[in-house]
Amino acid sequence: MKRPEEVRLSHAEGEALIERLERDALTAEDRRVLVKVLTFYFWLLFALREAKLSLKRLKALIFGEKAKKRPPPESGGTAGGSGGSSGSGTAGTEPQGRPSAGTGGQAEAKEGRPGHGRQSATVYREAQRVACRHEELAVGQRCPACGRGRLYPLPPGIEMRLDGNALLSAVRYELEKLRCSACGQVFTAGLPAEAGAEKYSARARAVLALGRYYLGVPLYRLAGYQALLGVPVPDATQWDQIERVADCAYPVFRQLKTLAAQGEVIYQDDTPVRILSLIEENRRAATQAQEAATSSPRTGMYTTGLVVQVGAHTICLYSAGRQHAGENLAALLRQRETQRDKPLVMSDALASNAADEQALIRCHCLAHGQRKFRELEEVFPVESAVVTHALKQVFEHEREVRARELSAEERLAYHQAYSGPIMTALKEWLEQQSTERRVEPNSSLGKAIAYLLGHWETLTRFLTVRGAPLDNNTVERALKLCIRQRKNSLFYATEHSAYIASLLTSLIATCVQAGVNALEYLVALQTHRAAVFANPTAWLPWVYQRALLRT
Repeated sequence: MKRPEEVRLSHAEGEALIERLERDALTAEDRRVLVKVLTFYFWLLFALREAKLSLKRLKALIFGEKAKKRPPPESGGTAGGSGGSSGSGTAGTEPQGRPSAGTGGQAEAKEGRPGHGRQSATVYREAQRVACRHEELAVGQRCPACGRGRLYPLPPGIEMRLDGNALLSAVRYELEKLRCSACGQVFTAGLPAEAGAEKYSARARAVLALGRYYLGVPLYRLAGYQALLGVPVPDATQWDQIERVADCAYPVFRQLKTLAAQGEVIYQDDTPVRILSLIEENRRAATQAQEAATSSPRTGMYTTGLVVQVGAHTICLYSAGRQHAGENLAALLRQRETQRDKPLVMSDALASNAADEQALIRCHCLAHGQRKFRELEEVFPVESAVVTHALKQVFEHEREVRARELSAEERLAYHQAYSGPIMTALKEWLEQQSTERRVEPNSSLGKAIAYLLGHWETLTRFLTVRGAPLDNNTVERALKLCIRQRKNSLFYATEHSAYIASLLTSLIATCVQAGVNALEYLVALQTHRAAVFANPTAWLPWVYQRALLRT
């Protein structure tokens, strides 16, 4: 059914049409409008019955596709509760004297042709190397083309070839057997040394762990894929092998927690998770509470992500269970050494993120505040543009800081000089909207303004505290690993399987942050299990290669 023509009526026009309808004084134009409204109504009912629509898609169906992004306002103060006169006049104005963030090579790079998608040969770090020699020529021989010069070596040319295999491959060893015709004794040939003593190698187990917790492939799906390629590995067997990887990695995971507790900056967030054993507990508890006429206990389940900056290293920690982000953060900080300064903790403003606030310096995500106004661009375009444009400049300043690789002290001074005036003007404009009653407090715009003003101190911590981050995007990106697993596998069976997932995902994500080959790392932990248990500090992702050299 084709989407009918859109009907555009202002509130006043609608009220006038209703009044004429009640007085039975409809004009020909009124009847045409009513026909369009009824046609649109029936089309909407049909669309809702016949299609599975997200709220975003339904909004696009009713109101049309989102308009292109509005250009930034020339003056940051142009806003009012109903599009009225300007406010402070400087909330969205670029401060004078700031070096441009888009000069030089950056601007030229943006104007260059798009990439072709090919990779340099240097990125294939683990590729097998094969030296190809000339079959007829050698260094020092005369040139076969001109006959005058001598051949001398150049850097080799590089050609890459990629092959494909199953995640797990199998080797069948057929051991010759000989029996004595007199005594019946059987003599069996031995396995070659490279076969190893176990059916599943450490590398095979590491591949299974990465497939499950980095790629997010469910074990039953991987079992089907392996069977398709003629190397079947049942999902229960895969789980047994993954547990063995976690058993070898547990001491390092515990050491990462201890080290992360001493970190300077902690990014904190969580996302929902399903654990079947806890869901069953919730059902039993609800039944018991109903019979006893008491309130049900808490039923929520979360995967918490904590990304911690410890000196030059970044540690990713995950925890799945009933505890929300604030409780998991509090448990981590109980391991913090008392003589250390308070850590900076970045999160959104949800109450579930709260811990012992006296023991930390809380920062709130400025990107969340900006997002609230981006969602209102269609309804309150002028007011939203003031806020989003001002915050966009602040984030541009942060990109400039990173491009220049400024120290923490230089970054603080830079933001105070260039972002400070923007944020001060923005706060004045926001307060003006509230005090002069230009915005209905209970409207979506009023609530967005109240959010910024209510958390202003924590949202602008980057202007007062050295090293304070602007946004929580770091941990939100890290949580995508867990969201990928949830979208593919939907749930964990037990709290134990959720713990194994948290442990291995933490190690894999920390390897990614450290630029370490996670496959080789998990193999090393299994191969040197005794050494890992004896000294887990020496087997952290960024130092384990030194431990390998000593063994």
